[in-house]
Amino acid sequence: MASLKRFSPLPGFRLTLGYTLTYLLIIVIIPLSAVGTKTYTMGLEAFWAAVTNPRVVASYELSFGASLLAASINVVFGLIFAWVLVRYRFPGKGLVDALIDLPFALPTAVAGIALAAIYAPNGIIGSLLAPYGIEVAYTPKGVLIALVFIGLPFVVRTVQPVLADLEKEVEEAAAGLGASRGQTFLKIILPHVAPALLTGFAMAFARAVGEYGSVIFIAGNMPMVSEITPLMIITKLEQYDYAGATAIASVMLVFSFALLLIINSLQGWMQNRYSKGD
Repeated sequence: MASLKRFSPLPGFRLTLGYTLTYLLIIVIIPLSAVGTKTYTMGLEAFWAAVTNPRVVASYELSFGASLLAASINVVFGLIFAWVLVRYRFPGKGLVDALIDLPFALPTAVAGIALAAIYAPNGIIGSLLAPYGIEVAYTPKGVLIALVFIGLPFVVRTVQPVLADLEKEVEEAAAGLGASRGQTFLKIILPHVAPALLTGFAMAFARAVGEYGSVIFIAGNMPMVSEITPLMIITKLEQYDYAGATAIASVMLVFSFALLLIINSLQGWMQNRYSKGD
């Protein structure tokens, strides 16, 4: 008797794989290959001069450094926010839950203008910090705050469903066996949410490293101080230096891809370890 084929509502593997690869080719691979092709026309000497310019190097340090720091901050506070939303009921919970998604819906330019107005020396928060000599707007601190603002929802929304799947009975069982709160967190909760935290970190970092709209208004754009790499690319384009712009973009692409590859590999390793119960 002929074996029955498993029913699938979608077409077969070959057809769906063909659609996937074609879509990926059109949307991702061809645009990225255009960056490499344009950069190749420069020649090695011109490429090296463009990407190692001191002003450009300073923008790398700010963009990647602030993005990594902002993503790390969001991992901590994103976990706390997700824990509060999943584990507790309180008045205004729906409003707080909606406010988490505000950076998704808010135009980035509006976010940048609002942050600049709030943290300016005469702003609501900036005026409170000014007497202590703390300047936020138009400094690298302002860049960091803008990147934290736009990256927080990625961590919260990635961790929240994972925490929701973790039953309270698991924590109660650990407490019943004599585990302290710290041990319960380190041995039970953290291993369960660690892959999701890494995913949220990667998404927050990827969004931050290429962010332009919300940063440009609060950064001040001072050369060698508060210029981000996307601004350097825009500046090159405005000067009709398309090869220089693609050279800087290619460096960002390589470093971002390498970091994301490392993070995703670590995430896969943690998932395998957790599934084996190590």
